[in-house]
Amino acid sequence: MRRKEFKVNQEEEIEDFLAEMSFGFLGTLTAEGGCRVTPLNFAYGNGVFYFHGSLAGEKMKQMKADNRISFTVAKEYALIPSYWSDPDLACPATSYFKSVMAEGIYEKVDDPAEKAEALSLFMRKLQPEGGYASIDAEDERYKGQLKAVAVFKLVPSGLTAKFKFGQNLQEGERAQVLNGLKSRGGAYDADTAELMQKYCPFHTEK
Repeated sequence: MRRKEFKVNQEEEIEDFLAEMSFGFLGTLTAEGGCRVTPLNFAYGNGVFYFHGSLAGEKMKQMKADNRISFTVAKEYALIPSYWSDPDLACPATSYFKSVMAEGIYEKVDDPAEKAEALSLFMRKLQPEGGYASIDAEDERYKGQLKAVAVFKLVPSGLTAKFKFGQNLQEGERAQVLNGLKSRGGAYDADTAELMQKYCPFHTEK
């Protein structure tokens, strides 16, 4: 059963997360009715997910045969051990994460201007420091490249997001987890504590 308090409906929150991430998992259907999952880079803009690559390969063959696809992006922030909130039982062990799941149809992008815009989204994400000429469909240096590269997009018919940061905890349990994160000091523990403050119902500024 889904816990409604974990769901995220705010468009800005979802877009910020998708702007932060550069990698996800594309789901396609095989001719036999099975599922295939392909990890790949993505960019999000104009309400769609953009991908680029070769027109050859198994995933492209599958998308041409059945244009229904899905895409998932997720980031795990922290593993939460059971003993932070219960000295004996394993049940409280969990992880805190953000995830976005979209489904819809595949479309090939042929318009050079949209290709340039999509690839610019990729570059802003993969090379935010700049150091390259802006991608412009009218720039002679890019015309051949834009013609050669394959760009496709997922136009979502549905999109769901789940940000799990202990929203189901009682205030005392939440304090124990926050203390555990502070004591451990792992790579994303401070970020996780901040997100618990942001999303949990028992918000304090301690």
